[in-house]
Amino acid sequence: MSVPGSGPAARPLTNDGQPPTVLAWEEGRNRIADARYYWLGTAHPSGRPQVRPVLAVWDGAKLYTTSSPGARKARNLDEDGRCTVTVTAQDMHLVLEGTASRVTDEAVLQRIARAYRAKYDWPVTVQDGLYDAPYGAPTAGPPPYRLYEIRPSTVFAFVNDAKLAGAGSTRWSF
Repeated sequence: MSVPGSGPAARPLTNDGQPPTVLAWEEGRNRIADARYYWLGTAHPSGRPQVRPVLAVWDGAKLYTTSSPGARKARNLDEDGRCTVTVTAQDMHLVLEGTASRVTDEAVLQRIARAYRAKYDWPVTVQDGLYDAPYGAPTAGPPPYRLYEIRPSTVFAFVNDAKLAGAGSTRWSF
């Protein structure tokens, strides 16, 4: 259960006739951080949706992902940073809604490069404000890569495991 003042504002999505309960933010945050694969949804300039699998790392209160500057997802994010990221964990599905922006700060680029190396064994290095790697990422296009930081505004968790009994589907607002 969520403790007041311990994280983002939380509220139950459904209670199925039971007393309203919410999942602790730490439960959702840990699933997002520990996931291996993510799906990034962006908006094409024509308005149609675009969804692509991505690799990402959670750091602090933000999710980070990369893309080649010429890839459609990068061009979509550069034009309209609003996006959605979905994650499937063994016991819940999560949907993160937020806004992406390019990262150019050298310290952040270096910190997240280390996180990518630790999580995926992907040997990215920082060169001229972009990432380079000896081999490309299948969904990011060829190097170099831009780094994008996604700040969540809302995260939804849809519980699908009886071991989390008492915790219902939850919405966290930031």
